[in-house]
Amino acid sequence: MKWALLSVWDKSGIVELAQALVKNKYSILSSGGTGRTLAEAGVPFTEVSSYTGFPEMMDGRVKTLHPKVHGGLLGRRQIDDAVMVKYGINRIDLLVVNLYPFEKMSGQSMALDNLIEYIDVGGPAMIRAAAKNFRDVAVVVDPADYPAVINTISGETFSPEQRLMFAKKAFARTAAYDAAISNYLFNLDMAFPPILSLQFTHGRMLRYGENPHQQAAVYGTAGIAGAEPLQGKQMSYNNYLDVNAGTALLSEFEEPAAVIVKHNNPCGVSTSTDVLDAYLTAREVDPVSAYGSVVSLNREVDKKLAEAIDSTFVEVVVAPSFTKEALDAMKTKENMRVLILPDRINAEEVRTIDGGILVQRTPPYQENWKVITDRDPTTDEMQALRIAWKVCKHTKSNTIIFADRKRTLGIGAGQMSRVDSAKIAIEKACAPLAGSAVASDAFLPFPDTLEVAAKAGATALVQPGGSIRDKEVIEAANRLNMAMIFTGVRYFRH
Repeated sequence: MKWALLSVWDKSGIVELAQALVKNKYSILSSGGTGRTLAEAGVPFTEVSSYTGFPEMMDGRVKTLHPKVHGGLLGRRQIDDAVMVKYGINRIDLLVVNLYPFEKMSGQSMALDNLIEYIDVGGPAMIRAAAKNFRDVAVVVDPADYPAVINTISGETFSPEQRLMFAKKAFARTAAYDAAISNYLFNLDMAFPPILSLQFTHGRMLRYGENPHQQAAVYGTAGIAGAEPLQGKQMSYNNYLDVNAGTALLSEFEEPAAVIVKHNNPCGVSTSTDVLDAYLTAREVDPVSAYGSVVSLNREVDKKLAEAIDSTFVEVVVAPSFTKEALDAMKTKENMRVLILPDRINAEEVRTIDGGILVQRTPPYQENWKVITDRDPTTDEMQALRIAWKVCKHTKSNTIIFADRKRTLGIGAGQMSRVDSAKIAIEKACAPLAGSAVASDAFLPFPDTLEVAAKAGATALVQPGGSIRDKEVIEAANRLNMAMIFTGVRYFRH
């Protein structure tokens, strides 16, 4: 006789699974809420308490923690048969368990004394027992696997490969569950715990990493990590990085905007009343770098915009939606990846270093824009300063951004010297810089960057402030009739 033990918090699909088990000559053990659900559906089963001879106790805390349950899960066929017969232990061939929803409940501001009741003990113990004995026991922790189970039991039996696959998922689930509990308890009284447990799911192999000789995979079910193309080639490692960079900057804008990214830095950014105009303007900021770029847009793409994108080689285009006509037009570029813009997940930033990781969190903060020169910025200058500052925030340090009131004009990024960044931005400028605004991601340690920008035509500058030579820089700005704002917030990006 085959036995299956069913004990689930999430009852989705459990009745259908149980009916299939009975049809295929399985006897069912169950208890608690799962048992009531089966009883209401008319599915025959044996109560765990009846099988073990012990009642549920301690408000349901103790139900399945019994040798007749764990012996049935851990008993090795042929090796432990005599012991199992001696103590009346039935072989359990299939375990179906999902756990109390600790992860969900821990996000609901529940008192700790109440929350700990959502820490499952018997469930993880049974899962680990069955997974350890996977050669003889199939363990299922995900309702999404029920159709596969039904299909299998309708034929013969679980293959060794299936059992091992289920065991891998089972151990991953209990690892994630324990990690969630550990992280929550540590975070009750400390910002960063001494032990941090992380787990990401839905791993997919990529063709290669940053370069063809490197191997890579992407993990995640939400945000950019979960995004997969509607059309085009498989996303690459670098594609994911560039889409992440572009959409992070795009999220700074409410008005129609286009962000073009190349190698993790913006090479063209523009706003407009119309997203087509925003894209065309952003592309013209640096048309050479726009070749082979990643394009992020915050409005729907129609056929006209799609055709404009098609006219340049673009690696990836991401937008909230695409009309049918736009998608049809983009099919002519069969390798171009087309993504739906996902909601951003504001999680902690995690980066690997040799031997460990760095974890960074950005709590709510407030910039404090303050004019510190004799002259206030004009309305146009202020609008340009805001665009430049937003782009500066998402560009590799040291960075200097020139902008007008609707687009970037020149971008200097990733230099060891701030003056060199300014010179690169000026050299790459797509239009005359007379009347432009400038942003610097960190304070100006000397007046030289401001003087270079002023000589190129800039009339306003925004920076964090905080240098020991701020007074010299302010005096230089006043001498050059430049308006300057301190924000009080630095945006280094490494």
